[in-house]
Amino acid sequence: MQATKFPEGFVSSLQHTPGFSQDAFVQVHDEAHSPTSIRINSAKSISFDSSEPVLWCEEGRYLNSRPSFTFDPLFHAGCYYVQEASSMFLDHILHYIYSNDDGPLKVLDLCAAPGGKSTLISSFIQDDDLLVANEIIKTRVPILADNLTRWGRTNTIVTNNDPKAFGRVKGFFDIIVVDAPCSGSGMFRKDPAAMEEWSEGNVNLCQQRQERILADVYPALKEDGYLVYSTCSYSYEEDEAVLDWLCNEFELESIRISVDANWGIVESQSAEHKAWGYRFYPDKVQGEGLFIACLQKKESNGELLVKKNKQAPKPNYKEIDMVKEYVLNPSSLYFFKQNEDWLAINRDHRDSLETLQQYLYIKKSGVRLGKLAGKELIPDHELALSLLINKDAFMQTELTYDQAIAYLRRDNVNDLDTPIKGWSLMTYKGFALGWAKLLPNRINNYYPKELRILSQAPSESQEPRVTKDNL
Repeated sequence: MQATKFPEGFVSSLQHTPGFSQDAFVQVHDEAHSPTSIRINSAKSISFDSSEPVLWCEEGRYLNSRPSFTFDPLFHAGCYYVQEASSMFLDHILHYIYSNDDGPLKVLDLCAAPGGKSTLISSFIQDDDLLVANEIIKTRVPILADNLTRWGRTNTIVTNNDPKAFGRVKGFFDIIVVDAPCSGSGMFRKDPAAMEEWSEGNVNLCQQRQERILADVYPALKEDGYLVYSTCSYSYEEDEAVLDWLCNEFELESIRISVDANWGIVESQSAEHKAWGYRFYPDKVQGEGLFIACLQKKESNGELLVKKNKQAPKPNYKEIDMVKEYVLNPSSLYFFKQNEDWLAINRDHRDSLETLQQYLYIKKSGVRLGKLAGKELIPDHELALSLLINKDAFMQTELTYDQAIAYLRRDNVNDLDTPIKGWSLMTYKGFALGWAKLLPNRINNYYPKELRILSQAPSESQEPRVTKDNL
């Protein structure tokens, strides 16, 4: 066991934070064991061998060991997401503040990349609800979009905007989740390199940035809507102090979330307004450091008028009829075209999409279906992984583990017994991975180049122990 060298002033800065136990905190960092946890995509049901439940998230699981997720085809199929367990507490908050009877929701995940909380929200909401997943940093948007593509839902929009841009869509969202950029002390055990960036000065700079982000996005929250604020920092200045700042600046009511005492989560209150917060310490919970709180807005900034785009081109109903055969429940979808590509989103969200297009820079809308070439659809990768695909409209080719890895590497896939030629959905254990075109003497692999596996594959004996339910 090697003693952890915390940054100068770090441990002393935590002496008066709620629930901090110095000896236990230092010891758990010295042990340097970080649990491995995943969250199952409930729409693509699988089970993990030798796993334990995450107590505050129904789909969360702890694994006894960390497999090579890169070389698990089911990870690439979107059957689960590798997520830190403490972050899954968002699922408990969402279920506490909303039920399916509360009507359609519009949810914003403001600082969304790489997509852990966005995929969690996506599993929580219904088809008539809308998720807008925003990432401020342009280079981080592709991984967010890719992870949501794997998750397969249609009711998602991905944007790339500064928080200030959302001030133009007043009162649009019922829930806003702000997992704010922070000093990162909650990840010291998992990522010791993060210690090099920590300083008391950086904590203060992060607090100022957090307040600016919250002030910028606040007008987008409707009256009686909920703001969920979180950081992966233990610092009081970034946590409870920000709650007091919010309550001073805006009309917000703190929401106390019911928590099982056996979970080990520390319930705290801010000094001035007694706003409730929830602290996760790795010596008390099976997870990393997290702070999270929920507040309800009690004022109105006005609401945005949702309006249709009167300049939209007249729909090509002939092409739409051709596209419809490739999806399930086409009557529930709104079909639209971007350049040569056909896309689909839940019909309920057409007006919202057209409204947001007027104010925000949108990177992904619903599901990209593909291009029409004559009477044939050249299918897009998004369609392959989506839940709306009509699999009966396509040939399907089931792959072995080795064949699946070769496909995901964009290598040649050998020993395929497929007498029928044409577009084929490539599957592993029944779950779609992507497309290939089967020709008389070769296979054209259409797995996206930017997503391909680049590292060396493990031996077949290292195949992750993940199974499909009821196989």
